[in-house]
Amino acid sequence: MNKKRWRWLTIVLGISLVMTACTGKKQDTSKAKISKNSIALITDSSGVDDQSFNQAAWGGFTAFGKEHNLKRGSGYQYFQSNSAADYTPNFNQAASSGYQTIFGVGYALKDSVKAAAAKNPKKNFVIIDDVITGQKNVASVTFKSNEASYLAGVAAAYTTKTNSVGFVGGAKSGIINSFAAGFSQGVQAGAKMLHKKITVKNEYIGNFTSTDKAKSIAQSLYSDKCDIIYQAAGTAGNGIFQEAKDYNQMHSAAQKVWVIGVDVDQAGLGNYKTKNGQKDNFTLTSVLKGLGVATKSLADLAAKGEFPGGRHLVYGLKNNGVAITKGNLSAAAWTAVQKQRTQIIAGKVKVTQSLK
Repeated sequence: MNKKRWRWLTIVLGISLVMTACTGKKQDTSKAKISKNSIALITDSSGVDDQSFNQAAWGGFTAFGKEHNLKRGSGYQYFQSNSAADYTPNFNQAASSGYQTIFGVGYALKDSVKAAAAKNPKKNFVIIDDVITGQKNVASVTFKSNEASYLAGVAAAYTTKTNSVGFVGGAKSGIINSFAAGFSQGVQAGAKMLHKKITVKNEYIGNFTSTDKAKSIAQSLYSDKCDIIYQAAGTAGNGIFQEAKDYNQMHSAAQKVWVIGVDVDQAGLGNYKTKNGQKDNFTLTSVLKGLGVATKSLADLAAKGEFPGGRHLVYGLKNNGVAITKGNLSAAAWTAVQKQRTQIIAGKVKVTQSLK
């Protein structure tokens, strides 16, 4: 055999070995033995590490896996959606891989959940932040985020120095509207307690991923004298934190602006250094949504053979399904928030779900 031919065969064999290794790895993953109590998370386009909605839900998965001694891949897993076009394929892949209880995170996945549940009647499905009726293998989970947003509004009213605050939502929807509505009502309730007038400015990004657009909107609001922005914008909300950081690093403490976080405690995103090089934080508080609690609770029920298919589960202040953090709130603001929380739970304060 001449050297030229030997070199050619060596190249071919090398390529074959690489292809076999890659293919083998994929096959090993697909043939992994899936636990009978397995759970799968289908993310929206913001991704599992969005430091918000998806990440909170995934926290319940990891807690479930640890408690039940399950491994990621065979016991619990997430399927990343880069766009809406990935929703249905991800549900199909999760189902065909053998996962027993499959969660769709966010109202945008509603149609894909319905289709997957109809196609796989022996599996459990969960839609979070929307309601599906008429399918016995689907549990629906919603949160009274308007209640916690109301408390954030009260906190904002007690904190603002300019008497102008902003709300920035992702894409317009009933869910995001409930955040805005609760916040606005809370701001006005706080303003009434303090005998002053406060303006609330509402803006929308149009999606949950455009951090640049979110940053631009925040820049405009801060320039327009808003000193607090409550954001409910998924990954895009990171742009608002970045703008607040840039602003605060260039301005004095007297001109400090704030961000109110959402879904998880976003205090860490508010860390920065002042003009004088001092460590500080601008996350006023965070509106918490018990996504991790909900996902773990439903996974636990499924593991016990008690999956609440066909039911609509609602999490609010009364069952600690939503809350806000103390964060950087003053003593007066925190006291007002706690009093209003008690009033809401007692039914003495009704929080609206939509802007007028």
